[in-house]
Amino acid sequence: MLKNAATVLSLAFLGIGVCSAQTPRQIVEESGVRGGFVVHLGCGDGAHTAELRANERYLVQGLDTNPDNVDRARRRIEAQGLYGVVSVDTFDGVHLPYIDNLVNLLVAEDLGGVPMDEVTRVLCPRGVAYVRRAGAWSKIVKPWPEDIDEWTHYMHGPDNNAVARDTVIDSPRRMQWNGGPKWTRSHEKMSSMNAMVSAGGRIFYVMDEAPSTSVQLPPEWKLVARDAFNGVILWKRDIPLWEPHLWPLKAGPATIPRRLVAVGDKVYVTLGLTEPVTALDAASGVTVKTDEGTIGTEEILVSDGVLYVRVNEDFTPDVFKPENEHCWTESARAMGKIGVWTPSERQHVAAIDANSGRELWRVDSPIARLTQTVDPDSV
Repeated sequence: MLKNAATVLSLAFLGIGVCSAQTPRQIVEESGVRGGFVVHLGCGDGAHTAELRANERYLVQGLDTNPDNVDRARRRIEAQGLYGVVSVDTFDGVHLPYIDNLVNLLVAEDLGGVPMDEVTRVLCPRGVAYVRRAGAWSKIVKPWPEDIDEWTHYMHGPDNNAVARDTVIDSPRRMQWNGGPKWTRSHEKMSSMNAMVSAGGRIFYVMDEAPSTSVQLPPEWKLVARDAFNGVILWKRDIPLWEPHLWPLKAGPATIPRRLVAVGDKVYVTLGLTEPVTALDAASGVTVKTDEGTIGTEEILVSDGVLYVRVNEDFTPDVFKPENEHCWTESARAMGKIGVWTPSERQHVAAIDANSGRELWRVDSPIARLTQTVDPDSV
């Protein structure tokens, strides 16, 4: 969460340039914003508002001071079957009705009485404003503050030291956004949220999205990407096979959160317990590359363009079947008898070039779970 004082930036600190885009789709493409929340300021009758929703990764809202314009725009968007993911509302012409750091792209043919400080206030870091002045469009980019850190691995970074370098974080005083599902599936079983990391203004998490009506229903594990500043869902990928969701008391194998890493514009994950490591495009979720030689990976670390994986070639999914309705009894049984690490000679740690997929080196040895770590000098 950003402090309010840090959100109002003078134009001297913004990246400003002249742009050639003319149509709404050209503006979206040239902005470099690949999903999130888009605001069309002074939307008029909405003739161009819906066009700013380039694909399903965008949520668009038009604003206008004239209620008649808003009414016409709503009817136009409803006729296109888009109302909801595209909406329109009135505002007072001066204050934008959004919390700080919420908007990825703001488009305004005429700012009217809205001051530029108000625009930069609502833009999220790396958010873009396209403003038309004297017949020419200007592109304004809000910089990423140096005092906001990322959380790219389960334990913050590849060094497994769970301490952020963020100096902006503070006691929560407000809610930035709220997203579903509202309830997890069960308090007495495995947590529906299995892993979460953050990079590049996005968050990525593994979630069981099956109905909460009954935890006995089969799980529906998914890897989900959202914009970290406004919560807009950017994409989802199915995970067919994950850990048994009936593990007791929010427990489960401790290696599971270590199968998800996000660095820069890539997400590294095993899209299933027995699947190899796949690199996904962070903005779209499209598969970039799959390293077939990483089947059996239980832990992933990424540092300086190198992928470090702990591979258990004898890996088999843990099996857990409840025997007792008392969750504490089940918890003791699970921790005492199931999922205990045993050394295997068919284990190794490998370093792989993240771009080419070329294996740089490999060490064959039994490796204890949760012990792999990387710093600039060693593994």
